[in-house]
Amino acid sequence: MTSYQYVGSELEVFEKARNWKRYFSLQLQPYLRGKVLEVGSGIGSNTKLFAGASVDRWTCLEPDAGLLKQFTEQEPAPERYEIIEGTLADIEAQRRFDAIIYIDVLEHVEDDREELRQAAKHLTRGGALIVLAPAHQFLFTPFDRAIGHYRRYSKASLTAVEPSGLKREKLIYLDSVGMLASLANRLLLRSAMPTAVQIQAWDGMLVPCSRWLDPVLGYRVGKSILGIWSDRQGSP
Repeated sequence: MTSYQYVGSELEVFEKARNWKRYFSLQLQPYLRGKVLEVGSGIGSNTKLFAGASVDRWTCLEPDAGLLKQFTEQEPAPERYEIIEGTLADIEAQRRFDAIIYIDVLEHVEDDREELRQAAKHLTRGGALIVLAPAHQFLFTPFDRAIGHYRRYSKASLTAVEPSGLKREKLIYLDSVGMLASLANRLLLRSAMPTAVQIQAWDGMLVPCSRWLDPVLGYRVGKSILGIWSDRQGSP
């Protein structure tokens, strides 16, 4: 296991983006069942979204020991979760999961193609591989660089790294209105770190508008991208 320390400092700020988390979690919930592996669980702000999900076991995988410590200290019942400090390489080869999720994580992985290829090996038959990531490289800002992003994704670039043998269930953009705010930041503000006030404004006003507008636009526009693939054959 390689020692790792996350370079970002935004997790606590985005933890309060409740409208956004509620929005994307509704997209994920139909695919969460059985044994779930959350890669890059961080301080558990996304983990807690699914506390009521009908799953048998939730495994939190996080390479930063400090972030895991925050999660276990804040979580009133940490025994509900399996906590593993490490990366996908630290998961036993024979282990299988009914869902593997990357929520704002894949963009931090240098070799994303290999990461997803290895993740696919850990899926059960019919299991789901889920990726939520920031969209559009033209929106890449100093903030992305400051928190260790290698890239942002388009449908084309995410498709280019999807594992072979999996069936694509969903590939959509989310948060069309938030994309306009991100574009304004990219062109005008060039902020290295959004403030708590900016996050509250986005989450309180823009995300509810996106929840209405995204379906109207056919989920073709947004500042985040969601990809879901299923293993119809099952890994050997």
